[in-house]
Amino acid sequence: MPASTCASACTRFRVQGRGRGAGLRVVTAAEAAAEADLIMVLAPDPVQGEIYEQHIAPAPEGRRRVVLRPRVQHPVRLRQAAGRCGTSAWSRPRGPGHLVRRQYEEGRGVPCLVAVEQDATGTAFELALSYAKGIGGTRAGVIRTTFTEETETDLFGEQAVLAGGVTALVKAGFETLTEAGYQPEIAYFECLHELKLIVDLMYEGGLGKMRWSISETAEWGDYVTGPRIITDATRAEMRKVLAEIQDGTFAREWMAEYHGGLKRYQEYKKQDSELLLETTGSELRKLMSWVDEEA
Repeated sequence: MPASTCASACTRFRVQGRGRGAGLRVVTAAEAAAEADLIMVLAPDPVQGEIYEQHIAPAPEGRRRVVLRPRVQHPVRLRQAAGRCGTSAWSRPRGPGHLVRRQYEEGRGVPCLVAVEQDATGTAFELALSYAKGIGGTRAGVIRTTFTEETETDLFGEQAVLAGGVTALVKAGFETLTEAGYQPEIAYFECLHELKLIVDLMYEGGLGKMRWSISETAEWGDYVTGPRIITDATRAEMRKVLAEIQDGTFAREWMAEYHGGLKRYQEYKKQDSELLLETTGSELRKLMSWVDEEA
């Protein structure tokens, strides 16, 4: 069984078990689409198109009130799907599911984006907004956007900054220090552990609060060294990444990788799990009982 199929199957059975354990009636996607007034697609990105085509599109016309989370599909395909839905709106919390749930339970919320691509009823925006309110998003704020804008900015942000950019920077910094003979434990604290402290300050008050909180020495290094790391060449590569998202290149390559068994994906994952950065961090985190790796 291909890795992608196995992963999807494991996820499906786990979700089904949790659903039944919570007292919910679990049915197939086709059965749900045939009887539901509202359909929220929360499946992994690469299989959303397949689920729509095979299970949602054949549903009775009047039932196709769909809230999609568009991610990997090219914007043109999204608009085509929206046209067939009748009503296609969408509400997107700006955070992972477990964090959205935790914030909701604590009486807070994660900011949401809402979008309407097709509105056959005239109430699509209100529908999406009500969903955002239901998961706590309006407690933190809701911004109206479009399918295309959110898809392209989200993919760019996680690739160039939030995931790809940050992890590459952390690894490069750690390797620079260890290759120069410094202890990996010290390099870990300097290049990874303290990152949370800095990001938390940015989260609370932007760049201004972060710079107010650190020393003048660190702030000076921020101003004069940051541009040496993020150069014009880096910015040019960022523009190239964005262009590949906009023209569908990224979507085609990722879908091919996913449906081809995730071979390169698994190799990348294995390589990073064996990095000195990761093995060092695993040992150091055992000393910090308050770090919940599953949070």
